[in-house]
Amino acid sequence: MKKIALGISALLLSTNIAFALDNNIFKDHSSVALDHAKNAAAAGTAADVVHHAGTALEHTLTASIAAKGVAKNHLNAGAEELQKAIDQGNLGKFNSAVSYSQAAVGHISAANSINESGH
Repeated sequence: MKKIALGISALLLSTNIAFALDNNIFKDHSSVALDHAKNAAAAGTAADVVHHAGTALEHTLTASIAAKGVAKNHLNAGAEELQKAIDQGNLGKFNSAVSYSQAAVGHISAANSINESGH
């Protein structure tokens, strides 16, 4: 009986540790992603949009790996918007690139809000 209780305790502890690590990865990367997405949305040139959207995309994808549920859906949608911002920026379409970056900010912000509320 003690072995079963010990095994269950170890399993619960490892699950809690894994959740805490995932949550830290999510928070760290989604915060940086949001900062860069905001910088892309406020950029003055298409090249700056591409630079910040690229960095935001990397961090958004990393945060998405650790996210779950609706937060993950928002991060994935944000990543799609960031990719569109990069594509448009590379074509020199500044206004479109900024618009996609703004949409990404909305999705990443929503993911962060959902994660903070614990849903």
